[in-house]
Amino acid sequence: AGVTVVEFDRAVEAVAGADVVYTDVWTSMGQEEESARRLRDFEGFRVDGQLMESAGPQALFLHCLPAHRGEEVTDQVVDGASSRVWPQAANRMHAARGLLAWLLGEADHGGGPS
Repeated sequence: AGVTVVEFDRAVEAVAGADVVYTDVWTSMGQEEESARRLRDFEGFRVDGQLMESAGPQALFLHCLPAHRGEEVTDQVVDGASSRVWPQAANRMHAARGLLAWLLGEADHGGGPS
């Protein structure tokens, strides 16, 4: 019962046969001064239609949002048939509400943390 982590230098190799392709913004809040370097370094990892075609035949696309369209993902993918970003966002909202209810001691199971 172990885990194997594999590092790839090319996105097409990383997604080969994948069921899910997940990306995030390349520059997070507070890292703005690194933006130009990150755009350069991650350029080959942009999720576009061609990359999704390298994944499994029914591969889904996920992103935690907000997406920087044209940077880490193209409009074609984020708005495409394989995208599940909007249901993913809705599910995150319900999970956050449940966690908040539990933390406030209002969950159906008898209360939050002691």
